[in-house]
Amino acid sequence: MSAILSADDLNDFISPGVACIKPVETLPKQAPERINAYEVTTEDKLQKANAPPVQISLTDCLACSGCVTSAEAVLVSLQSHSEVLNALDSQPSIHLSATGYEDEANTAQGRLFVASVSPQVRASLAATYGVSEAEAGWMIDQLLGGPQGLATGGKYGNGFSWIIDTNAMREASLVLGADEVTESLQNTASQATSNDDGASTTSPKRPILSSACPGWICYAEKTHPHVLPHLSRLKSPQALTGTLLKTILSQRLSINPDQIWHVSIMPCFDKKLEASREELTDIYWRPPSTTAAAQPVRDVDCVITAREVLMLADTRGISFPALPRTPISSSAFPDPMLSSFLFPKHHQKQASEAGTSGGYLHHILQTQLALDPSSVLKTTRGRNADVVEYAITSPNQEQPVFKAARYYGFRNIQNLVRKLKPQKKSRLPGGRVGVRAGAAGGGGAGMDYAYVEVMACPGGCTNGGGQIKVDDLPIKPETAMSQKAWLGRVDEAYYSMSESESENENENEKNDAMQINDNDNEEAREVEGNGMINGIATARVREVLEHWAQTTGIDLQKLVTTSYRKVESDVGKVGGAENERVVELAGKIGGGW
Repeated sequence: MSAILSADDLNDFISPGVACIKPVETLPKQAPERINAYEVTTEDKLQKANAPPVQISLTDCLACSGCVTSAEAVLVSLQSHSEVLNALDSQPSIHLSATGYEDEANTAQGRLFVASVSPQVRASLAATYGVSEAEAGWMIDQLLGGPQGLATGGKYGNGFSWIIDTNAMREASLVLGADEVTESLQNTASQATSNDDGASTTSPKRPILSSACPGWICYAEKTHPHVLPHLSRLKSPQALTGTLLKTILSQRLSINPDQIWHVSIMPCFDKKLEASREELTDIYWRPPSTTAAAQPVRDVDCVITAREVLMLADTRGISFPALPRTPISSSAFPDPMLSSFLFPKHHQKQASEAGTSGGYLHHILQTQLALDPSSVLKTTRGRNADVVEYAITSPNQEQPVFKAARYYGFRNIQNLVRKLKPQKKSRLPGGRVGVRAGAAGGGGAGMDYAYVEVMACPGGCTNGGGQIKVDDLPIKPETAMSQKAWLGRVDEAYYSMSESESENENENEKNDAMQINDNDNEEAREVEGNGMINGIATARVREVLEHWAQTTGIDLQKLVTTSYRKVESDVGKVGGAENERVVELAGKIGGGW
């Protein structure tokens, strides 16, 4: 397994109150040694047998309690900080210049190393070392691509050429997600078609369920295939970033996609499973004229977590807190339009209403509110803080014009999937389909939501299984702190995302920046009047996406969408998968999921 996964971590995510979803095997009762058929025995005379303890291993549970197959367990073990170092030491890095690459011979044999970092990881490290979220991001950049980072050691002294903030492709996910919901509302009469395994082949059915959480997707594919037609078809920001880097860089630099090695730093172990999905390889997006590689090329080659970042530094003998808290200089990205999109001068500040999981539902609500300025948003808390319902009402209508919800944590997700379970048909001749209490018209969903944001982790992505826990802190706090209080500190760091490159820049630097960016600001103001929603210039995002498709010659739907299918898990089954077959599946770059 990954070095960070050990027996000590088995309860790191069940502890916040998540009910384990693994069914407990019920053993047959042992018969008494002597049985008298004519004797009346009372219950208190029966010998009490102690039930055997329930054994749950990492093969059964991973991070957010999503059950994994044996092959998936091996796939996860192949993704660790050690794998990052092995990749860096496997081949020389492709040397880049302002115009592209410098040495053609080096380009034919070398690799291009790129990385992407999520804001939740930066928040975890910021809370750990008492720095700002921006400074934590610069420290990660210094480790991956700076002169005092990983490049100081190893066989070739390799580092990462570009470190991408996944917030860029998160904005693309938000815009595409809002478009997906709007399209479903306009086509209320159309229903998605389904395969035999329950996976939808067209647009998702209402209510649309978010698909960015791999723990939730893993759970749905293995235990509740009836919800697959409801899943959003959009890739997660991690997958979108990987597809973008593999397609654009290979096209602009005239190298093969398998020469680009992409590591993603995420808050969740289940993101390793997402990176191993066969659906997230070049098989599903490469142009027909392109020569296929010997093996499928993953969009994301390796995923590590916040805790593994610290292990990565320790293995190289680097003190992470001693790294410079300043930006690094890197080569110019080979596509100017995408460069300004992937490396913006200003970061969008996160609103607390958006939550810590990307703000998918928040952006969709803001998009619907923008359609009618007189509409009002009403929020209703559910049975706990991780269940919230939202309703947009208009003064001209009695009923809500738009309803949505948020379900976090597996205990709440189980209630959600029960409501989505199809209605059973009566077995009696001429019987009709049964109707559940509270079922809405238009399918067996049993609810009238248009969209539901679903996340496996209670509290959202800042509480991911790979995040630094209060017991893992390298610098112990002066006073005892609970895990809940620690999560509050991480959330505070997440919401305090700086809007500028530096929180300490003086007024002269601010004025200079304003003068330099006059043209950019003017363009932003023009877009603001024509599609600025939730602080995101939607028109510009669509322009960037269209540019991506035109540059690569690949249809945009192939680039940004994925599919799902029913998966048979071997967890708890006698025999399981053979070791040879497991290793064979894990050895395939495309994955065995």
